[in-house]
Amino acid sequence: MTYWIGVDIGTTATKAVLFTASGEVKTSHTIAYDLYRNPSGMAEEVPEDIFDAVIGTIRAVSDSLTVTDKLAGIGFSAQQHSLIGATYDFRPLTRVITWADTRANEEATTLRNSALGHAIFMRTGTPIQPMSPLAKLLWLKNKHPERFQAVRYFMDIKTYVFCRLFGVYKLDLSLASATGLYHLENQQWDYEILDMLGITRDKLPEIVSPYEIESGLSLDDAQKMNIPPDTPFIWGAADGPMSNLGVNAMQPGVAALTIGTSGAIRVMTDQPLVDEKARTFTYALDETHWVVGGATNSGASVLAWLKEQVFADKLTLEEMTTMAEKVPPGSRGLIFHPYLGGERAPIWDATATGAFFGLGYEHGQAEMTRAVIEGITYNIHAIAHALEEVVGEIKSVQATGGFVNSGLWLQILADIFEMPIHIPESQEAGCLGAMILSQKALGVISDIDEVGKQVTASAVYTPLLEHFSTYRELEKLYTELLTHYQTTYGKLSAFKRR
Repeated sequence: MTYWIGVDIGTTATKAVLFTASGEVKTSHTIAYDLYRNPSGMAEEVPEDIFDAVIGTIRAVSDSLTVTDKLAGIGFSAQQHSLIGATYDFRPLTRVITWADTRANEEATTLRNSALGHAIFMRTGTPIQPMSPLAKLLWLKNKHPERFQAVRYFMDIKTYVFCRLFGVYKLDLSLASATGLYHLENQQWDYEILDMLGITRDKLPEIVSPYEIESGLSLDDAQKMNIPPDTPFIWGAADGPMSNLGVNAMQPGVAALTIGTSGAIRVMTDQPLVDEKARTFTYALDETHWVVGGATNSGASVLAWLKEQVFADKLTLEEMTTMAEKVPPGSRGLIFHPYLGGERAPIWDATATGAFFGLGYEHGQAEMTRAVIEGITYNIHAIAHALEEVVGEIKSVQATGGFVNSGLWLQILADIFEMPIHIPESQEAGCLGAMILSQKALGVISDIDEVGKQVTASAVYTPLLEHFSTYRELEKLYTELLTHYQTTYGKLSAFKRR
């Protein structure tokens, strides 16, 4: 049989999935790695850890192949906004500075509040926030000038992996479009931004199509992965747009919602639409497909915080959600703002903090758990409202990510959004998207829209009309509280830093 491998280089783990040609999963393997944080806002990873995870996951799934099987190709999806500074011989001078790193908040805020900042956003479609490589580069230049000057090459984590394997210095269009350095209309690096940063063009990778193919592994690397040296490696795209492809959210009015460590909601378009109010992002999947959406820091990591830090790990997530199912919608008047690590969309405020409102003697672990899930969902719904102003009405949602294992969360999502939530049978969206792009790159399929043949729904959560009025009332209070307290986030953040 002929098989394909899709690899997703994520924030906390890399996953490889071995697919049949029709998209059926034969086997998968995940390797986790550390995300190093500290109170300064640092959120970094070790490049070598991620490279080893890529090699290890490919090896783990390729070991399932027999001598009569054929491996047609390996495609890649990867986390957005990562940044690595490297030497002349491509050795890292920095760790991987991830999207979650907020140390560039001062630089991002200054630029965003200027007339130049809005012009840059309209040209690039990337919000000017600490997450973006643009802000990270400004921070390195201002706060660590010696290190900034010492860097010969800037790259993301996928570029690092391909550089190690093939000796090339490239970046796919999709990930390039999420750097804040890419000019959407001119379809190349924005030279005015590079001049502002003091970076020459040769310090950035060559931008290539997501369908670009590399081959010719060293015998040593091929043996480590247990694959033929001539196996085609397809560059692929960023994890966000790839998720839309992998869940078949390709049509107008169909949104892809992903909640893992963080979360995002996106709609596919045939042109790069940019939000004049700078609330959403615009990133490429390939040359003719774009996604408009918003990303939130506040995903399942917030629920994990409640479990570990507040409940002292005395309950499992399953026990927590089982308790929360017995609590009525609205958590008996308890509202939670989930901004534990600052927030991207819709408020774009790296100084934002979390809070419970309305907490009383009548509230316990069950109410707190449900309030956290509802708070995360209110925040995602606010992103969806902004998104609709740019791309039109959202009529249904294709959901993927670890949260789809929670029936409670999916029902809350359906009730707050007041629309059906569809769960694809396969939850390997990023890896499946990577496989689909690989098949087009190698001429096996003519159009990536053929993904529709490989994505079927396993469940649909229908909204419950009797819950609408409760959630509408509390969501309005959620927003009013946010408007009131957002003015104090910066002061509290400054105090915490001191």
